Amino acid sequence: MALDHANRPKMNRIAPGVTCMLVAFASTVGFGAEQAVRSDNGAEMVLVPAGEFWMGSDDGSDDEKPRHHVDLDAYYIDRYEITNGLYQRFMEATNRAVPRFWSDSHLNGASQPVVGVSWYDAERYCRWVGKRLATEAEWEKAARGDDGRTYPWGEQWDSSRANSKESQRNKPAPVGSYPSGVSPYGAHDMAGNVWEWVTDWYAKDYYERSPRRNPRGPETGAWKVLRGGSWGYLPSLLRTTSRLSIMPDLRNTVIGFRCANGIS
Repeated sequence: MALDHANRPKMNRIAPGVTCMLVAFASTVGFGAEQAVRSDNGAEMVLVPAGEFWMGSDDGSDDEKPRHHVDLDAYYIDRYEITNGLYQRFMEATNRAVPRFWSDSHLNGASQPVVGVSWYDAERYCRWVGKRLATEAEWEKAARGDDGRTYPWGEQWDSSRANSKESQRNKPAPVGSYPSGVSPYGAHDMAGNVWEWVTDWYAKDYYERSPRRNPRGPETGAWKVLRGGSWGYLPSLLRTTSRLSIMPDLRNTVIGFRCANGIS
């Protein structure tokens, strides 16, 4: 189960693959009404508005430093992690090979997040539905909002709000099982459940030289970045700023993904 860290608004037009169905949701976290669209693959997406937020942490690991301002354009991100049910449609349409652990009854429920997928699998799925993987900066803003919170719900760890090692489920929960842990913009399971691939290559010192506006990570690298922690990890790695570097071809029981899309 453990990963080897060492080896590691008004509606605008949106990109193809996303319908123009706008849905308003009552916010449970004090950020006002959420706005979402439902994409052609059936996955709800939530709007993250343009603007600045605090990225990184001066109190975390070395690769989370320094804490710095980042300015992002508006974008959409999936409300939930991609499920086995959604991924099955992709396999049937493209003849993509089944993920590792696909036959494991503890992991293959239709509403559980798909696991056993590499970065390449995740990237291909997102392109198939007309989307893309989120950048690391987009993922972090969607998880923590613009006030620099440590967890999607606030500053203090609360084991009832996320599927972590403390939950003792010992497997991924159906997506959306922890509604009290929702992020400021309405994204679920951004702490725990499964680690999530993002598009960026990893560099330990990237934050020291990252551009302020729409950073996309290093141009090349050996490792990709995982975000969010999982059901097999303790709270220290479920913080919104935690980063994990890993080989992009790894397929593991604790790794899944969600998609994002820009606004054109």
